[in-house]
Amino acid sequence: VQLQASGGGLVQPGGSLRLSCAASKFILDRYAIGWFRQAPGKEREDISCISSIDGSTTYADSVKGRFTISRDKDRNTVYLQMNSLKLGDTGVYYCATDPHAMCTGRFDYWGQGTQVTVSS
Repeated sequence: VQLQASGGGLVQPGGSLRLSCAASKFILDRYAIGWFRQAPGKEREDISCISSIDGSTTYADSVKGRFTISRDKDRNTVYLQMNSLKLGDTGVYYCATDPHAMCTGRFDYWGQGTQVTVSS
C-alpha cells in the first residue's frame, strides 16, 4: 500500500491548509481513506475518514465544522481541507487506509506524514 501525504506547512491561527493524499485507484476503490494526526506528547488522534462506497464521511469532534475530507477519483487523491486552524491542530498528519470500504474507525496502513504547524 502506497500513500503519500503532502501539503503541510506553517500557518497562523485562523488560517487554512489543504492536505493531499495520493493513492492508487485500486486502493481508493476498495478501502475507506482517512487522516490521523500525531503531536509530540499526545496520543494519536483520528481526524476524519471517507468511505470508498458512497463517500460518506466521519469527523472527530475536535475538527467538525472546520475540516472537510473529500476525494477526487480522477486524480486518485483524497484531500483534507483545514480551515480556522488552531494551535492545537499542530502535528504530523498521516493519511491511512481503513481495512474496509466503509469507515470503521480503524486504520491499518499509512505512509509518511506531513507536518502541520500552527503558530503566530
